[in-house]
Amino acid sequence: MSLSRSTLRTTGVAVRAMAVATLVLGIGYTALVTVMGLALPAPANGSLLRDADGQVVGSSLIGQSFTDAGGRPLAQYFQSRPSAAGDGYDAAASSGSNLGPNSDDLVAAIEERRAAVADREGVDVAEVPADAVTASGSGLDPHISPAYADLQVARVAAERGLAPAEVRDLVATHTAGRDLGFLGEPRVNVVELNAALDAVQDAALDGLAR
Repeated sequence: MSLSRSTLRTTGVAVRAMAVATLVLGIGYTALVTVMGLALPAPANGSLLRDADGQVVGSSLIGQSFTDAGGRPLAQYFQSRPSAAGDGYDAAASSGSNLGPNSDDLVAAIEERRAAVADREGVDVAEVPADAVTASGSGLDPHISPAYADLQVARVAAERGLAPAEVRDLVATHTAGRDLGFLGEPRVNVVELNAALDAVQDAALDGLAR
């Protein structure tokens, strides 16, 4: 039995639609993504950060805990905000604390963190900014506020034997403004900042060794 004209027309439309979809989505889209990956290799590969020896030291998109084996903050580094992702900045366990503002546990944790930060930086507890004692929703945010970064400048400069002005210049370099000029708040990428500090110190040591 021969196919009806309507069936042939429907089949022809389906075949043409499949051909167009294959060209646009199967070939065109794949080619576009490949070209973008070649043109923007850093974002395509995870925005990895490398030291002077080419070793990967992190990603500018994911925060890190700058602590020793016992979990104590390393004084020569700017400290990140707290993280509730796993044991801290665990990309496989991204999450917030799920504790609300009425949680006694959260209030106690914030007060404990505020006292610890104030003691470490040698300031009054009233000067400790909110992001120094609260985790981000993802637990992976690599940024802190300019206020929290400024609070840490004196300690980091003293520990590294650098002038505070030099450290502030590095902070400014790694501070991003509001997106599109009005969205969000200015922020400092701690991972990039600490990597830059290490690079400055390594370069200074190399210069002395020569």
